[in-house]
Amino acid sequence: MYDPLSVADLVHDEVRQRIESGYDISRVEADLAATPTDDLDRLEMLYLELINTERRSDWAYEEPESLEDILDAIPAGRLDPTDHRRPPPAELANRILGGWLGRIAGCNLGKPVENGDSWTPARLRAYLELAGAYPLRDYIPALDPMPEGFQLHQSWPETTRGRVRGSARDDDIDYAILSVWLLERYGSQLTPSLVANAWLSFFPYLRVFTAERAVLVNLLHNVPIAVIGATRNPYREWIGALIRADVFGWTLPGRPGSAVRLVYSDASLSHRCNGIYAAMWAAALVSSACAAATVQEAVEQSFNYVPAGSRLAEALSSVHDLYRTGCTWEVAIGEIRARFGHYSWVHSINNACLITAGLLWGEGDFTATVGLTVQGAWDTDSNAATAGSVVGTVLGADQLPRHFIEPLEDRTRSAVFGYDNSRISELASRTTALAEVGPESSRHLHESRVP
Repeated sequence: MYDPLSVADLVHDEVRQRIESGYDISRVEADLAATPTDDLDRLEMLYLELINTERRSDWAYEEPESLEDILDAIPAGRLDPTDHRRPPPAELANRILGGWLGRIAGCNLGKPVENGDSWTPARLRAYLELAGAYPLRDYIPALDPMPEGFQLHQSWPETTRGRVRGSARDDDIDYAILSVWLLERYGSQLTPSLVANAWLSFFPYLRVFTAERAVLVNLLHNVPIAVIGATRNPYREWIGALIRADVFGWTLPGRPGSAVRLVYSDASLSHRCNGIYAAMWAAALVSSACAAATVQEAVEQSFNYVPAGSRLAEALSSVHDLYRTGCTWEVAIGEIRARFGHYSWVHSINNACLITAGLLWGEGDFTATVGLTVQGAWDTDSNAATAGSVVGTVLGADQLPRHFIEPLEDRTRSAVFGYDNSRISELASRTTALAEVGPESSRHLHESRVP
């Protein structure tokens, strides 16, 4: 499933991507329905037809791709807020450590139910009620025996209540670790080519997924960097770039406009349009959280860094409207799933809505925020990681609940070469050092960090 080396997957997933982004594929659909899944030559021909289809004339959105055009389309323009606040050094260090801990705890919380095709909000509630754990305010219990019809993710021995002994490995954590290395080495000089070289050097192929896996395939086929994210990659608007964005926000505290420009160098390697916008939004959200007094303040500021005519902007605005009008969380989740459930459960748009809902209805409480975010389903570990990062950054490490943080034992597994069993506190300290000097002056920090 979602295999860029499978022509059948490629065609199926490109059909979905084209429909979602306003292309007329009617002339391909009938042929595709009549084509056997093992007729690879015919499927390849149909894929070529798909990528040459034209957008419908009634398409209502404006979704630019280049950085310059994106910056022209965001409400905040090209500037950081004129009143941005940089916390004092000790507070900033506490906030960044809180963000790292919140990200990793949230990721582990959502990991046992990471399967949006199976775990809906209703099924999650049913399981949690059987376990006496609804509403979710701690790591998910593993029932023994497992009730019929339920199956936890294979990571459950490391991520369920009472079994967390340090953080489990996850790509949501791997990318954050690699981002620290990239910014230490290259800072504001980071380019998609440099990100690509790091992926080839540090990531095992089977530990990356969807868009990132498609990029690795393209790199091995010498596809030019400028087009690599748009080549044989129907996952280009999915969640992968969003989950890589946090470190870009932490290293530019209170400077969301700078964070969105820097994260583009990473996101544009593998994503396009809403996939990139989601990464820019997340970077702005985390950057704002570094200086915000409340989670709501950070969320509302982040909306200014999404292209106004995009589907992502429309979706985030709709969630904000539900919150402002006093809608309950349960009703809001129903509305989100009704409006955006046609997207894949690992798409950027629908999951950004769940992250936003968790942050708003969580109202600054860490346990409520990550618990509600996971209960919203879809990409549970990624969503709770980002939500946990934001609320953890606003609160700071010393305000996070011990029952989530102590089981992490200040340690995380990682597939990034040379970084398995990293100390979370050291990752946070390195991120703080980057924030203190700024990406413009950070390149000297890499000399003692190469594993």
